[in-house]
Amino acid sequence: MPQAAEALYILGFFTSGPIDRLRRPIQTRETRPRWIMEQQQHRLTVKEALSRSGACLQRSGSVDRGLSLAEWTNSAGQAFYERPDHHTLSIYLDGGERVIREDKRLSGGAPGKLCLLPAEHKSQWHIGGPLRMFHLYVDPELLAYEALTSFDIDPRHIDLMDLTFCDDPAMAMIVRGGVLPLNWQEKSDRGALDAVCRLLIHRILKSHNRQARQEAVRGGLSPSVRRRTADYIDANLEQALTLDRLAREAGLSTFHFAKMFRVSFGMPPHRYVAARRIEQAERLLRNRENSLAAVASACGFGSQSHFSKAFKATTGVPPGEWRSLS
Repeated sequence: MPQAAEALYILGFFTSGPIDRLRRPIQTRETRPRWIMEQQQHRLTVKEALSRSGACLQRSGSVDRGLSLAEWTNSAGQAFYERPDHHTLSIYLDGGERVIREDKRLSGGAPGKLCLLPAEHKSQWHIGGPLRMFHLYVDPELLAYEALTSFDIDPRHIDLMDLTFCDDPAMAMIVRGGVLPLNWQEKSDRGALDAVCRLLIHRILKSHNRQARQEAVRGGLSPSVRRRTADYIDANLEQALTLDRLAREAGLSTFHFAKMFRVSFGMPPHRYVAARRIEQAERLLRNRENSLAAVASACGFGSQSHFSKAFKATTGVPPGEWRSLS
């Protein structure tokens, strides 16, 4: 029995009492609504499945490719998820006490409770009362990248737990204090929204992945690919050097390249590129005929202001002062 189910069972959620009156028999193929049958055939996303089930989408947003979020309300009905191609983090904001996960016969929802639904899972839910909940949808490829760059976990070893009505006060606090107050459509909030959503992903990998220990990734880029990659970066610092672009230049898949690059260079690609930009800027600043704006552009910074902030964060002084001291 899964830990969450075992804990709920021990606490008496399935003994006689008010919760027993909420029990419903699991629907058979013959009694399931048409939309559920269609979902089994078309593999709807969790968001699509909820929309068809009668839940009300209060707001939604897209943080990055493969990372989106939504806030839902619901009061009655059923939801059925048939092997969605993404991971779903769900946190109850209000209500949830009358929700049953019918495929596992689990009850115990409440504000702050967490459900983690891995990609390819199956679940069926009965909603017997009002609720409000937050969802974070994570593409497996994005999770794999975060696992590589943050924990050195081989993506093949990711094995998320299937959790229902669990407690994770830290994650609930991040959602309530960091995600909900932001305007998900406002450009000025994009950076903060991305940061708190990445923090949620970090928490998922750290606390809710079955991998018992994190093994350092071995191996690295071949000498020729390493040299070619370094030369390519130095020759194109004025351009946007994305991970996908560097991987294509190396002739490797994005995730394999990210893993091998970190082993070979001792840091993730984005950090290496940032360091090379600053080194290039220092060389150009020694020529006093180069304006700060020209140096910023030549090193791939979107603006002089962005360049000044990045330069000061690395060297401790703004570029103009660094030039006067050099």
